[in-house]
Amino acid sequence: MYIHKEGYKISFITLICFVILTCVIMIFSHGWIKWALELMVFAVSFFIIRFFRIPNRELTDNPNKVLASADGTIVVVEQVFENEYLNCDCLQISTFMSPNNVHVNRYPISGKIVYQKYYDGKKLYAKNPKSSLLNERTSVCIEHESGKKVLVRQIAGALARRIVCYAKEGEIVKQGQELGFIKFGSRVDLLIPLESEVHVEIEDKVRAAQSVIATL
Repeated sequence: MYIHKEGYKISFITLICFVILTCVIMIFSHGWIKWALELMVFAVSFFIIRFFRIPNRELTDNPNKVLASADGTIVVVEQVFENEYLNCDCLQISTFMSPNNVHVNRYPISGKIVYQKYYDGKKLYAKNPKSSLLNERTSVCIEHESGKKVLVRQIAGALARRIVCYAKEGEIVKQGQELGFIKFGSRVDLLIPLESEVHVEIEDKVRAAQSVIATL
């Protein structure tokens, strides 16, 4: 396990603040209040640094499978009309990431990036169905070697303050490769071909680049 590059700066600042606050508490506080404050500062610092953790995972090649793009809980499995880029009926599978989840996002399939666009927006709670179209978000579409397309939508939640997306149009990407990162709570939608066979249900727990979401 290691710290993601998106967390280097904030983790360093957190450590500096932890040291300073610890020194102040040790000098000016006494008794149970001192230890209570120490525990609180440690807990907050630990939570912030832990948020940017990246566990070591073995990635496998699943050519015709759609893998999870995020760690979290499946909150939506439904048919929708995608009118941003695909302009057709699709299956939408959405994963909600709580602040406790790993927040790196990964490509669900290998292929060519044919579309990428960022949208500014609101900060609705990520489980809200309207968040897919109203919140700050980034959409990325990957074309599989079979010609089928999968659209990944990174969505900021009520706590999220920044969406990071590494995708560039025309780039060839590999399944499991890092797509981006969302800081402090969020959601990821996968829009896949209607004829795909879905392997998850609502409330299922999934892990990025490991859990099989569907078969193309």
